[in-house]
Amino acid sequence: MKNSINTIIMFLLIINLGKAQSVNKDAILGEWLSEEKDGKVLIFKQGEKYFGKVIWGKSAGKKDEKNPDPSLRNRDIIGSTILKDFSFKGKSWEGGNVYDPNNGKSYSCTMKLKSNDELEIRGYVGISLLGRSTVWTRVK
Repeated sequence: MKNSINTIIMFLLIINLGKAQSVNKDAILGEWLSEEKDGKVLIFKQGEKYFGKVIWGKSAGKKDEKNPDPSLRNRDIIGSTILKDFSFKGKSWEGGNVYDPNNGKSYSCTMKLKSNDELEIRGYVGISLLGRSTVWTRVK
């Protein structure tokens, strides 16, 4: 009898643990404030891919002067898509890239929810170990 109770308890714990670790693939949709609190990005979905567009910045009117494409250097950073082509892979969004308008470079990127209101964004070159992370906060 004691073994049956222990088995049932273990089974219930495993089921609840699985539920706690599952992530809704659209959970990142919405507005996010950068860690520096100097910009907001709207994450949206097109088809099965996820993207992010700058919708607010403290430096309103700032141009994308460091863009490697000369034809884009005159565009406003606000309105620019800086997160592109992410796919949901179980617990994270992968396979996309992030554009940094501060230096004009694009990086491979993964995104992962630390909580419902915190999004970790990791940009890297080559492998994820050689990168930098930042945490954005959901705008409510």
